[in-house]
Amino acid sequence: MDIIKIYDNKLYYIGGIVRDKLLGVESFDVDITYVGDAVEYCSKFGEVIQKNPDFGTVRVNVEGCIVDFASTRAEVYEKKGHLPVITKIGCSLKEDVMRRDFTVNALAQNVATGEIVDYVGGLDDLKLKKLRILHDESFIDDPTRIIRGLKFRVRFGFDLDEHTRQLQEDYLANINYDMSYKRVKKELIETFNLNSNLAFKIFVNEGIYKLLSPEKFDLPEADVESLVTKYNPNNVWLVYLGLLPDLSRLEFTKEEKKILDDFYSIGNLNNDFEIYKAFENKSIESILLYGIAKNLNAATRYLDILRKIKILITGKDLLQLGITPSAEYQRIFDYVLSEKLKNSNLTFDDEIRLVKNLQKIV
Repeated sequence: MDIIKIYDNKLYYIGGIVRDKLLGVESFDVDITYVGDAVEYCSKFGEVIQKNPDFGTVRVNVEGCIVDFASTRAEVYEKKGHLPVITKIGCSLKEDVMRRDFTVNALAQNVATGEIVDYVGGLDDLKLKKLRILHDESFIDDPTRIIRGLKFRVRFGFDLDEHTRQLQEDYLANINYDMSYKRVKKELIETFNLNSNLAFKIFVNEGIYKLLSPEKFDLPEADVESLVTKYNPNNVWLVYLGLLPDLSRLEFTKEEKKILDDFYSIGNLNNDFEIYKAFENKSIESILLYGIAKNLNAATRYLDILRKIKILITGKDLLQLGITPSAEYQRIFDYVLSEKLKNSNLTFDDEIRLVKNLQKIV
């Protein structure tokens, strides 16, 4: 970041930005770490916009650019599977990188000199396209690292090194379900919003889904990735994970809960009218979930053809025909719809004639 003119040998890029630069790919995040207390350091220059001394983080306006700095810090997981407790602000750079998830994410680059600092063999793992955790308790401390590993495997074409794979298998065979499912959900969203059949295949075949529930789950036959690409739902991740039999450990928004409830509520569909009425007010996510789990032909027929069909008459038209507003209106509309699903070329006048015939109006 050229806008940082106050270079200091204690300033480092750490994590994803270093990894991505070495891989030659676009980076989604920028972490700048100060070896020491970043809050104290940054108070000496620029305009401090926000600071959190407890976490050693500070946001500064440096010559018109907003920059986030973090202090080097050491952590311990006093309660496995939950947020760590910070034990020291301003520790050494080595102590800071040792709290990271994988060696390829524990690389540091000096902001002033460009020198790469590698305490854990991350450069070699990057060349070998291997994901390796930094210590044997890593997944026990934070099980979301298993999902994060899946995300990196899909994004970069990496694989787990043998020891890391064994530790993952060991953890998945003896899961501690007392974990932060808010963090689990965040990682699941980031991973499955990548829209990857490969991610889903690994998630199921390696038993990573067991982090949510031990109930057995088999990979569906449908090509979920292609369906998501074609129909473009907003909640991509839920089209994948909504298929799981037990999601009770996750907390859903009102919108997410409605998607799932609608999916669960749809029964067997035998004809175009039933398909139309079942899907008419449902989200694309609910329809795709139903298609993947139960009847793909019904879902795609609705999304490709049936949802474009609309009747033209309204309640005002029925009133002009002398029909008193009542529950009878819905029966009339359903009848006209059923006929139009058989012949989508019906005009407004055709629909009026259908109503007259139904109501025996001359």
